[in-house]
Amino acid sequence: MTNEIIKEIAGQLDAGFRCFIHKKTEELKFIPDFDSLGIMDEEMWKDETEFLESDHEEYWEIERMESGDSFNMMSDFITTVEDNSLRYKLEQALQKSKPFRNFKFVIDNSGDYRKRWF
Repeated sequence: MTNEIIKEIAGQLDAGFRCFIHKKTEELKFIPDFDSLGIMDEEMWKDETEFLESDHEEYWEIERMESGDSFNMMSDFITTVEDNSLRYKLEQALQKSKPFRNFKFVIDNSGDYRKRWF
């Protein structure tokens, strides 16, 4: 998968959608996570939902990570960073309020480390 596809998946998961990827073609399908959003009109998504339910064995669902797991993954990644200055910035990002946003900002401006993060 390309970085663009990974970013699309992550963005959709963060926005409250469920992500499905076709096992053979790698086509992506997104539908709202009605359980977590609770405000979406399920009728509007009826065709997509029924299609995925009828063809569910052909798709993998990519699930959103729990925030604790995401935090641990960021912490583990920091231990692999050889650049002392960047490692310090990432450690500081996780210690401030809104650690996910802070980490994303630092890693998005880190050059080659951004690719390694993905």
